[in-house]
Amino acid sequence: MATVGIDSQLCFALYSASRAMTAAYRPILAELDLTYPQYLVMLVLWEERDGVTVRRLGERLHLDSGTLSPLVKRLEVNGLVRRVRSRDDERVVEVTLTAAGRRLEEKAQCIPGRLGAATGITEKQAADLRDAVRQLTDALDASTERELT
Repeated sequence: MATVGIDSQLCFALYSASRAMTAAYRPILAELDLTYPQYLVMLVLWEERDGVTVRRLGERLHLDSGTLSPLVKRLEVNGLVRRVRSRDDERVVEVTLTAAGRRLEEKAQCIPGRLGAATGITEKQAADLRDAVRQLTDALDASTERELT
């Protein structure tokens, strides 16, 4: 018979790790005046460079527009991004970095190293763990897709 105690549950281990990781980011991101979800939006924008639609941001971050829109609005209020409606289709909103948003990328370069040091694990261990979690996510997403069809 399978154990149902909380400490034997993978879901709880992932939940606890996620909370601990977010907490570790908090003081570092406070120096940049960003929340963790805002930082994730900025990471996508820094990576994509030439502007990203809100839909694309949602796909990359696995967030719906109801969650994403307030994040982007706050980043815009803080002067880091600009939102512009497409001329071709006004339902499409493109998010672009401002000069301040681009400058912030330079300040954020230290974050991965600081977080890596906080974990106490090697780069290889971190990469292996990341890959395993991605594999789990992909399998769960595929399972959910099958159930919906």
